[in-house]
Amino acid sequence: MAMAGEAAMVVGTGMIGTGVLLGAASTRKVVLASADAGLRGRLKNSLAGMRWEVYEAAGGAEAMARLDEVRPEALLVDSWLPDLEVGEFAGQIRMLYPAVELMRMDGGADGKARSPRRNELLHALREAQGPVANDTAAWNAAPVAVPVVPVVTRIVESDARRSPEAGMMLPEMIGESAAMRELARLIRLVAARSTTVLIEGETGAGKEVVAKAIHRLSDRVSKPFAVLNCAAIPEALLEAELFGHTRGAFTGAVQSRTGRIEAAHGGTLFLDEIGEMPLALQAKMLRFLECGELQRVGDNETTRVDVRIIAATHQPLEKRSAEGTFRLDLYHRLAVFPVEVPALRERMEDLGLLVEHILAKMGERMPRKRLSEAAMARLREHCWPGNVRELMHVLERATILAGDAMEIGAEEIRYRRTPR
Repeated sequence: MAMAGEAAMVVGTGMIGTGVLLGAASTRKVVLASADAGLRGRLKNSLAGMRWEVYEAAGGAEAMARLDEVRPEALLVDSWLPDLEVGEFAGQIRMLYPAVELMRMDGGADGKARSPRRNELLHALREAQGPVANDTAAWNAAPVAVPVVPVVTRIVESDARRSPEAGMMLPEMIGESAAMRELARLIRLVAARSTTVLIEGETGAGKEVVAKAIHRLSDRVSKPFAVLNCAAIPEALLEAELFGHTRGAFTGAVQSRTGRIEAAHGGTLFLDEIGEMPLALQAKMLRFLECGELQRVGDNETTRVDVRIIAATHQPLEKRSAEGTFRLDLYHRLAVFPVEVPALRERMEDLGLLVEHILAKMGERMPRKRLSEAAMARLREHCWPGNVRELMHVLERATILAGDAMEIGAEEIRYRRTPR
């Protein structure tokens, strides 16, 4: 029979009880976070019969949304998630939801953690794992290198303190520099929430890529991702483009039209070059951010819209606010969670990986070329004022200049038009 201390190691202590996570007569809420839909389903069936109200999540972002929504007593998280690094995810949960009992389905080979004491949660896990997991002899066996079944263990404090270097890079993020690892970490942390994000960085650094990554990792991924470049639309039409308009609202409005904000309902609206938004429109944008309601041009009625706003700029908005060309209150409302995209010259150690990635993408449309050592050295000498976008253009130009040759030489690396 298991000792009480062993049981405590299995289920931990917390708001649910001391040493035992079971036995309450009332319904309790638990979130199951795992990419394995089959495992989630089997666990849900087992726990539902034990007075657990179960909420499923396929990843960390979805689990965070469930925590916001239902405020459960417990969170059961797999040892691997497709979108978030488990250690950093655990740290955020502890900070934001200290009352939630945080546990992990872990493959650790700790004999104590495989206590035969039958409590509800372990019983549910055994049922979910099938006949092999219910083999009492296997369950009671001495510790082995690979355990028979996953078990529930408390996430140790060291997991939450893992360095950014241990974090999982995102597929959109090309590079292994410290700056890119930090950027990926911030994206993973903020994606799970509906917080407004302001992406700052130089032209061509990849701000839209960051916005798309945040949307992909959020629970809004199945909803629209709408993009509006505030610098690309005439000032007179920008308000109607954002908020929509009714028929006859202005000359040329022959029919009503839904704006970009309303079209992105349930999803994400990415406002690129937000610094170019006219001051008069900034006031209307601020009101929408504060109350979630919009009014179409020419309409007296308001419409409530659920949309996450991600804005981007290459301009110093705080400085522009001091100059009176950008509203300070709107800046503070946008910059709830600021994200800085590093310039290419600040992460030159990633240049080789970026070159390989860009050449590989070009190789999907034409024979793939390689870069000579001299050409690579020439790339490293450049300061890249146009960032990754400039690198893409330089490599495309070099590929064309190389003609039928499979290797790009230094002479094909050109940064500007050659004077006549």
